[in-house]
This record gives sequence, C-alpha cells and structure tokens, in this order.
Amino acid sequence: MGRAFEVRKASMAKTSIAKSKVYSKFGREIYMAAKNGEPDPAMNVELARIVEKAKSSQVPADIINRAIEKAKGLDDEHYDELRYEGFGPAGTTLIVDTLTNNVNRTIGEVRNCFTKTKNKLGVSGSVTFNYTQAGLLGFDTSASEDEILEALLMDDVDIIEVEKNEDETMVIVAFADLHKADLSVRENFNVESYSVNEMSMIPNDYIELSGDDKENFEKLLNMLDECEDVNNVYHNAIID
Repeated sequence: MGRAFEVRKASMAKTSIAKSKVYSKFGREIYMAAKNGEPDPAMNVELARIVEKAKSSQVPADIINRAIEKAKGLDDEHYDELRYEGFGPAGTTLIVDTLTNNVNRTIGEVRNCFTKTKNKLGVSGSVTFNYTQAGLLGFDTSASEDEILEALLMDDVDIIEVEKNEDETMVIVAFADLHKADLSVRENFNVESYSVNEMSMIPNDYIELSGDDKENFEKLLNMLDECEDVNNVYHNAIID
C-alpha cells in the first residue's frame, strides 16, 4: 500500500473545493439529487449520500433542507452535469466535473483556465480511458485488511482494493457498489461516519511534478477551483 495510498489522499486533499464554494456546491448537488428522485433521503440513496457528505463538511442543516424543499417545488430550474478532459504540464491529465445552469459560461471559464496556463483541453474520452471510475470509503476501524475484505466479499461487494495505514482505512469498490459497501462497512464494523464517501476517478498511473511544471499545475488547479460551476477535479499529478 504505502505510497499509492498517500498519493491518492494528497491528491483528493489538493483538489477539494475552497470553503467559499462548499455551500453553493452542496446546495446544487442536493437539489439535483432530490429533483431527479424522491426528495427524501430515506427513500433516495444518492440524496442520502450527498446529505451525509454535506453534513461532514459542516454544511448547515437549513441549507440542506432549503435545497430539498426547493426540489419539491414547481420551479423549472435545471442543471447540466458536464465533464471536461484536459492535459497539463509534463504529460499530466485532468478530469473536470461541473454542474451548471449555463453551459456557455462554464465551457468558457474552464477553457480559460487551461488557455491562460498554456495547457490544453482535450476531446471527450481523451483522458478518461486512463482512469478507473470507483467508489471510495475512508473510515477508522481496528479491523484488519483481511477482515474487511472478507466481510465485503461475503456481502457481494465488487472490491478493487482495500488499503490501510495507522490512521485510516480506504476501501475502493466498483462504482455501482458504493452504497452496498457502505451498508456492509456500517453493519460489520460499527462505522458511523466517513472521512471519505464519494464517487471518484482514479488514475491508472501518476506523474511527479517539480519546478516550473509544479508551479504551472498548481496555478491551473487554483484557477479551476475559483470557477463556481466546477464540482470536482481529478488528476494524475503528484505535487507534494
């Protein structure tokens, strides 16, 4: 485990959105999950997952409730989920997921981030083929990797990897099995909350950056982070 675990954890930390965007981001995600299904977390698995993640990010209950109540209304507000793929310095790659009510604004802002840092947007599929779509669960438990693996297998979870260090266990499962893995972990190991509970795109390989390349890549990430419509950025760069 070791290096891969630390790189993945650092990558997620560095691509997390700024606090100033947290409330807006979760408000849109909760609204869309409630609008596209039952506006009740008890009856909507995806909504329940996002609400739990919002709470762990300290989003106030009134913001969560307002987004759900808004979805129950008759307004015709609509958001599109759009994905952009691009190339950074030294052969690095990025996947940029957005949620927007103005497609022209969003593509303009994302393209500007790449252009101004002298990087390049790619076409659909030019980057994602080198990533694995997966579900991630990070939690604290005294159980061993073997015990966790056995429990998940018994519950018919499609496991990609189980990683463990002194502070945290990371379970990586097939994209479609995140909810099933969540139920298994809670039931078998009395886990009440997660440090990570999300869908992700995991790169098949990593590229370590330094010097000007590192500085350029960090500038690109910072610019993307400032785009209101950007929800998540996945990449294969090591920039510690």
